[in-house]
Amino acid sequence: MHRRASLPARINILGEHTDYAGGLALPFAVNLRLTLDAHSQEDGYDGDPKVIQLWRAAGGWPARLSVESAIPIGVGMSSSAALCLAVVLCVNGSMSSQDACLEAQRIEHEVLKTPCGLLDQMAMMYAKEKYANLIDFSNHSTELIELSPTWIFKLIDSGIHRHLPETYHGSADESTRFAHVESENQRVRLSLGASASALGVLLNDSHASLQTLGVSLPHIDEQVVRLQQTTGVLGARMMGGGYGGMILVLVENTRILPDYPVFQPSQGFLLEEFLE
Repeated sequence: MHRRASLPARINILGEHTDYAGGLALPFAVNLRLTLDAHSQEDGYDGDPKVIQLWRAAGGWPARLSVESAIPIGVGMSSSAALCLAVVLCVNGSMSSQDACLEAQRIEHEVLKTPCGLLDQMAMMYAKEKYANLIDFSNHSTELIELSPTWIFKLIDSGIHRHLPETYHGSADESTRFAHVESENQRVRLSLGASASALGVLLNDSHASLQTLGVSLPHIDEQVVRLQQTTGVLGARMMGGGYGGMILVLVENTRILPDYPVFQPSQGFLLEEFLE
């Protein structure tokens, strides 16, 4: 037997550090993908040691495992969640999207020691081309939101890559965390149907709130400010767990920041099975 699972990276427009607090988020999948091929064998496991560890944690059968990925590691585009979901789908075959998300979260906690919520997994499993997903983590519901053609996103690599398990939740106290989640939830709600210029303001406000949460760095903040002040940029914020990674930038048109591609929404997970 040969199973192949392919998972996309994701961009989170708004709703950062809200998933583990029962909040809201608005992500969409992009066409940078990780693909895992699992070939059954009589006994033993062959492949990268970390992939094998995840595979065995998910109850995987004896297999030869190989991974190809275009998702950058350590930049806030969910490479670890993509790998864990690919493992879970190849081990189990067809399963409900939410069960796959929960199992991928479990092995990520257990093996990779990342205390993540379900944002990345749900963004990948429930994605649809041309849409973002409004996710409510209080009940794990999703709603497809058609993306406005005036929302033009680019990503800038800050040049700082981070190790999530050591830094994931930031340094803020409980009241600051609560204030961030409440205000970020409101920004997600306000983004629905917003003009590009209004969304840009929400992105800027989101970054300021993430600074209070303690998940940004001075060097990231300096880059964000320069981008926010660039002609044709409507808004910018750090994206992902923090302490480095990508900066999400909303631009007036594709000619702004010409060295960087526009990111378009892509489909979610793919699962194939072959007989050998």
